[in-house]
Formats: sequence, C-alpha cells, structure tokens
Amino acid sequence: MMRSISTHVFLQQRLHGGLLDALVAGGAQSIELFAARHHFDYADRTEVKEIAKWFGSNPCRATLHQPVFDGRTRGGADWSKYVQPTINLIDVEKTRRIEAMDEVKRALEAAEQIAIDSIVLHLGTPSDTWSERTLDLSMTAVEHIKAFAHPLGVRTLVETLPNDVTTPEHLVEMLRIAHLDTVGVCLDVGHMSLPGMPGVAKAFEVLGARVKQLHLHDNGGEKDEHCWPGEGRVDWSAVRTGIATLQQVPVATLEIRYQPETEPRAVSERAAAAFRMLEQPVEALA
Repeated sequence: MMRSISTHVFLQQRLHGGLLDALVAGGAQSIELFAARHHFDYADRTEVKEIAKWFGSNPCRATLHQPVFDGRTRGGADWSKYVQPTINLIDVEKTRRIEAMDEVKRALEAAEQIAIDSIVLHLGTPSDTWSERTLDLSMTAVEHIKAFAHPLGVRTLVETLPNDVTTPEHLVEMLRIAHLDTVGVCLDVGHMSLPGMPGVAKAFEVLGARVKQLHLHDNGGEKDEHCWPGEGRVDWSAVRTGIATLQQVPVATLEIRYQPETEPRAVSERAAAAFRMLEQPVEALA
C-alpha cells in the first residue's frame, strides 16, 4: 500500500510546510489535502502556490478531498461529529447542487498548480436514501466532476459514506449503469464498521478492483469518530486481508480527527505506529 495521511488531522490550523513535513516524518508517501478554506484555502492562488512549492521540493504525492463546507462556513473540526455538511452534490434543490458543484470545481482548480492524483467525492448526507432520483443525481454529479477533473490529470473517486446512497452495492450499480469505468472508489473502513453498514470484509468483496484509495480510522462501533487505528473496534485484520486481495496498490490514507492538544511531532509518531501495525502480517493483527 502507498502510505498516506490526510491533513484533516490538522483541520483547524492553516496548512503550511511545517505541518506537511510532520506528515512525511510519520511515513506519508502521499498527502490528502482536505479542502476547507480556513485550513487549505484552495481559492487563494498565493496559498495554493506555496503548497505547490512544497510538493515540488518533496518526493511526496498529493490527493484531494472535496470541500464538505462552503466557503462561508468555518466547519472544520466538527465535520466528524455529525454536523451536517453544507455541500451536497445530490441535494434535492437544484440551486444547492449547482453551488456545491461550483465549490468542488473551485477546489479542483488547485490541480493547475499542484500535481494532484485524485479527488475523493461525497455523494449525499446521512439522511439521503437510495432511489431513482438519487441514482440519477449521483451519476450526473460524478460525470460532471470527472469531465472537469480529467483534463487536469485528476482521477475521480467516490467515497463509501454511512448513508444508503453510497453502500458498496449501490456504488457498484451506479458506476456500472453510468459506464463510469475509470471512476474508482475510496473505501472508508471506519464508515463500513458503523451500524447498518456491511462491514470491512464485505465491502472489499463487493468493491473489488474498484478500490483505489482507503480512508483509515477507527471508532467504537456506534458513531463516526475518526480515531487512530487500534483505538476502537474496526477489524484491522480484515482491512489488511482486504488490501492483500487488491491487484493494484491502493493509497492508504489515515483520516484522523483534529485534536488541539496533539502536537505535530506526536502526529508523526502515531502515524508511524499505525503504518507499522497495518503492514504487519495478517495473522499478527488477528
């Protein structure tokens, strides 16, 4: 697997080279830029240029997580605590869908300066359900983003969220019906371990080669907590086994919640420990 860390771990801080250095010190070979204007302001060309300069000077890849809050809201650290996102690409209101699409495309424009490999998309909120309407809106959204991202050299990935729209089965069906053969999936193992979700092993089985990226975080089995691996009840043996079944090496991204008391050096140490655990033989994780 390609070791990756999301800047979500520093979400309430303005992103700068020192924080990126801490992620590399933790073993990151790729970094997921979490698009939030108070953190990584993708709309500020000067700020994007500074981040691009860092990537140009370091042997580290970049990926992008779409914004989940619009530019007028602070959002941020509360994202993993059930605060409803303000960006929904499949919102029932057309105006809101257009605004959401514009914000995601604005974030993607960072790829004009930063060599971004892929973007992870969210389809829907926890309350959205699977229906003919959400299927149509999902296909339209993904097709639109893909058409915008492809010329920039960015691959489009759709994340498995704790909702009915993005279950592994529904994502496979949506991508098949829309003939989106080059669109991949970001399998979020924490989400798949929540109530009503199919579990990690089943998710790997259903998604198969569609899995191009993983979001790695833990929880106690009841809510989306984005803890460090090993702090909750996620079946990490199943995660390691699932990774071993993939023919293409996935980007394995630690997506950990922001904790103000955690210093960058501690993030480096905890990330390194998490990667060591994930790279152990399967039997050692049982």
